[in-house]
Amino acid sequence: MSLPRLILHFLRIGAIGFGGGMAVVALMERELVRERRVMDADEFLHGVALGQVLGPFAVNASVFVGSRLHGPLGGLACAGAFMAPSLILVILLSWLYFTLHAIPALQGAIGGLGPVVIALILGAAWSMGAKAVRAWPAAVLAVLALGASLWKVSPVATLMVAGVVGLVAGKARVSGPGKQPPTTPVESTRSGGGASVLPGLALVPGPGAAVGGVALGGVTLVSLAWTFLKVGFVFFGGGFVLVPVLRQTLVDNLGWLSPKAFIDGVAISNLTPGPIAVLATFAGFHLRGVPGALVATLSLFAPALVLMLVLSYHYGRLKEGRRAQDFLAGVTPAVVGLVVGAAVLLAPGALHGFAGWGLTVLSVLLLTRLKWHPAVALALGAALGALGLVR
Repeated sequence: MSLPRLILHFLRIGAIGFGGGMAVVALMERELVRERRVMDADEFLHGVALGQVLGPFAVNASVFVGSRLHGPLGGLACAGAFMAPSLILVILLSWLYFTLHAIPALQGAIGGLGPVVIALILGAAWSMGAKAVRAWPAAVLAVLALGASLWKVSPVATLMVAGVVGLVAGKARVSGPGKQPPTTPVESTRSGGGASVLPGLALVPGPGAAVGGVALGGVTLVSLAWTFLKVGFVFFGGGFVLVPVLRQTLVDNLGWLSPKAFIDGVAISNLTPGPIAVLATFAGFHLRGVPGALVATLSLFAPALVLMLVLSYHYGRLKEGRRAQDFLAGVTPAVVGLVVGAAVLLAPGALHGFAGWGLTVLSVLLLTRLKWHPAVALALGAALGALGLVR
């Protein structure tokens, strides 16, 4: 697949990627592995596993796919395309919030997306499991990873333990005596290693302006970049782990956001596709307008992007080693367990009453049996939510 086409795919995934990291990974798996066949299932699962190390793993997965297909520049281009819809929407919602001092009334439509997101994740788990869990040791690892997820054990720790089990037991024992060939061919296309946007939407707030009860004077783009860069180096365990870290930094230590503004920023980040880490975009816009939003976001993501580019570059060589294959044989079924765990943990907050459960079951059928595109199913959920039929 050419890089421009791949970028368009990631733009579309980024525009409909509601529901957090695992939901987005489910969209990527459906679009790129099952339908477009640009990457085999095992390699995609390895990319998801590597993406758990540092930063938002959905963004990391887009870097991995782009890097494996079109080198480092492809990885950066795919990550940028995936993030672009969320960044634009967060900036617009932030402008509305700081202008009107209220969150736009989108909660109804968003509420209808939850059941569809659960269906997407379950569908991806089924597809991944069919390829990754082919022997009882792999099934045990998947179940144990599911249990670890439900007990809120760090995904990094879970994957490391599963990898060690693979090293000890060996690939043949974990994955079975032989590896089944892919049912469909994989496409081989890999290369080597001052104006306002809207009326009243100022690029940079005036010096000394106060928004949300916090004075903005004295915060430079350099200090903004350094603050979020430091947070990026400790961004382990997914987006919701980031929330308390940013609250302590931005509210308690620096006073850049009031407690209410921070809570509203978390809500706004949940109203958009993409990772909750776009909370950095909200904070950056609050402090320095559009340039601040871009600088804060890039600085937060920079450590993970660099690490993922390095891992993706060396992946092709590392995976050929016997020990690496043993390690990845343990990691692969554990990823499936983590995906199922994400669906179970998200279900209580997303499924309310008979209507929510019914929409999930219907969505599973529409997505797996009738092969509906996820965007259509998500639009149906949003419409039902906006009408108040699903909450």
